[in-house]
Formats: sequence, structure tokens, C-alpha cells
Amino acid sequence: MKKILILVNDVTTVLQFRSELVRALVEDGNEVIVSVPKSDRIPEIEALGAKVVETEVSRHGKNPFKDLKLLKSYKRLLKEIKPDIALTFTIKPNVYGGMACGKLKVPYVANVTGLGVVEDKGILQKLMLWLYKQGLKKAKCVFFQNQANQDFFVKKKVVKGATELLPGSGVNVERFCYVDYPEEEQANIVFVGRIIKDKGVFELAKAAKNLTESNVKFTVVGDVEYGAENPFIGLKNVECVGFHKDVKPYLKEAHAIVLPSYHEGMANVLLEAASSGRAVLASNIPGCKETFDEGVTGFGFESKNAESLQAAIEKFIALSLEEKKTMGKAGRAKMENTFNRQIVVNKYREQINSLK
Repeated sequence: MKKILILVNDVTTVLQFRSELVRALVEDGNEVIVSVPKSDRIPEIEALGAKVVETEVSRHGKNPFKDLKLLKSYKRLLKEIKPDIALTFTIKPNVYGGMACGKLKVPYVANVTGLGVVEDKGILQKLMLWLYKQGLKKAKCVFFQNQANQDFFVKKKVVKGATELLPGSGVNVERFCYVDYPEEEQANIVFVGRIIKDKGVFELAKAAKNLTESNVKFTVVGDVEYGAENPFIGLKNVECVGFHKDVKPYLKEAHAIVLPSYHEGMANVLLEAASSGRAVLASNIPGCKETFDEGVTGFGFESKNAESLQAAIEKFIALSLEEKKTMGKAGRAKMENTFNRQIVVNKYREQINSLK
């Protein structure tokens, strides 16, 4: 039995993407402790068999004093728990959790779930790369969710030790099982995500407006982020249904999923939709393009280009209903063979079992 500490910045990081990992590590006989900010969903993590300690993490804050406080909190936590290994996810746990583990000589495995602000140019990028270098330099292994992110960190010499590529966070192919394809002739294309510029919502709204007279409708599942603009207001062929914890009912009614994102680590919503047997329409960017095979399980388009997006949608709606079904079934097979979340769980088991 090993004592495993998991550092995350939000309960959803565990419940949506790591619950199978937590449950598997507990079933293996390990003591699993999850460090997470306060939330009314903590009992859901405890139901997986893990213990929970509350640690304040400012997910989007850039206050160096708060970050210094987080570093101290992680050091204190490590001294109290004395884990055999720590698993870190997302930027701040990777950086400050990694620094704390390195200082106290606790083995740790980091998971880079996407570049985020690291993609910004100039001083901010240099600062983030330096911080990441400090956080990852003593990691037992650094997992990446797409090849481009891995290549970028290696090229910038942010990581020099062991690295490994994962199929994103994987997808639970049993939870997101194949569901019967809708028989309606009018294509229902679903967008799931925050309504913010970086998700390509303005390009999607422009394409939808141009397709008002076409045999297609759009369903937008997600909230408008504070301070952001909703470009779908007033569009007759777009229905905004707000945020929903369970997106499966909307995937069931979808003919395809669309994600015109500017950047992703690995787009989980595309994996979930494909696992449900739905075609993927997505930006040809790292973190999206890996989730579909062009013309077989979906269509790609140029990021930040409404015309390219519209052309991909038009190619899809021109397919017959049977061709759309075939595309969805091919996507399901791809998820089973390449993106099954059990692959990710087993990679973590390998790292933990290799501890001396």
C-alpha cells in the first residue's frame, strides 16, 4: 500500500476527468488523499474512497503573494501527510506543488493538461516558462496530453527528465456509451463549453447566421463567462440552454459536436461526443485534431476562420443520414481503441508501481 497525494485546482478536475483513476488507486489498496479547494461537491470525491483536504487555490489569479501562500500550503501539507508520491494536475499544482515536492524530496508525476497562458507571447510567457521549469525539473515523469505541448516544453528546455504522451484525459467509454443516432433529417450540431472568445464562439455565431436557411440547427450548452459577450443572441437557428452538469442528453440529440477552439490540451467534450457515436467538427489545432480522422470520423477547419468553419459544417450537413451514422460509429471505434480512459489509469499505475 502506498500513500498517494493528488493536487488539483478544482473538484471538476477530479470528478469529470480523474474519478476512474482515484477509484482504481483506492481499489489497488492505496491510501489516496486529494487536495482541492473548498466545494459542496467534496462528498462526491470522498464517495470514491479518497480522503480530502481543503487547500485554497486561486485558479485564474496572478497575485504572486497568493501563489507564495499556495507554495507554503503545499509544503505544510506534504510534511503532514508524508506521501510516497504526489500526482499534480493543471498549472498551479504543477508549478507550486512541483516546487514543494522537489524541495521536500517527494516523488511526483505532473500532468500538463494544456498550455493556457503559456501560449501568450512576451514577458508573461517567459515568466510562466521559468515557473514551469522550476516546478517540473525534479518530476519523476511529466505526462502531456498532446504531442505539440510535449514538443514545445522539450524545445524550450522546460523539461529535461522523463516525459510521456497520454491520450488526453481519456474518455470513460462505458459512461459515454454509444447511443442510437437521431433520425431527424435536420442536423442538430451541438457546442459544449464556456461562451468565451477563445472557444471560437464568434466564428460559430457568424457561420450559424450564414446558415440560417440551411437544414441545420445549433444547440449551445454552456454559460457566458463573467464579462463576456454572448454572440448567439437573436440567431433564429441557435438555442442556448445554459450550463448543464450532465451533457449526455444533449449529445444523444446531436448529429455532431462542434468546437472552434483557439487552443486545447485535449478537448474532453470531443472525446465524450465521439464515444457517444457523434461526428466531430473541430479546429485543426493540437488538442482537437487528434480526436478525429478527417472525412472518416469528422471534419476539421482552420481556427479563427468563420468561413472555414462554415465550409466544414456544410460538408457535414450534405452527407446522407446513413453517412452521418457511419461517421459516428467510426468515431466510437476510435475512442475505444485509442482514447479509452483505462489507458491513462494504467499509465499512472506503472509510475506508482515503479517506485522503489
